[in-house]
Amino acid sequence: MGRQTDEEQNNIDMEKLINLYGDGLLRLCYLYLHDWQLAEDAVQDVYISIFRKYKGFLGQSSEKTWITRIAINVCKSYLRTSWKKKVVYGDLNPLWDEEKEAEEAVFRDDTVILAIRQLKPKYREVVLLFYYQELKVKEIAGILGISESTVTVRLTRAREQLKGKLERWYLDE
Repeated sequence: MGRQTDEEQNNIDMEKLINLYGDGLLRLCYLYLHDWQLAEDAVQDVYISIFRKYKGFLGQSSEKTWITRIAINVCKSYLRTSWKKKVVYGDLNPLWDEEKEAEEAVFRDDTVILAIRQLKPKYREVVLLFYYQELKVKEIAGILGISESTVTVRLTRAREQLKGKLERWYLDE
């Protein structure tokens, strides 16, 4: 076996990152953007950004934390674009992929996901990072650029709001 070039090493690293974080990033982006196709685009943009910036990653946080922050920034950027606000998705793709529609239906019918979507963005964000990305309060604080106590308060308030919305649902089960 010969020595690997930088390009070959980057390809191997990217494959590892895709295998490690791909599903979680897609889920996170979908929960932010509420659209599978847009979430897939966002994940691609996340990996492009990672590829471009990885050599500059200093390791001051975990790799997962760094990648999650990139994903959140990409999603927020998508949400700010005027294109997103003006588009009616049904008109975009008349040949909607039935498999993607079925996947999206799972999230649409999930009472917990719907309740999380109804939270204010600042509460939804910490819930997604804590429960779906399994990040620690300290990591979330670093990603969002807020104090750990602010993260804890937001999580507490989000739980209280979710409890009220999900109490009847949970008891009906």
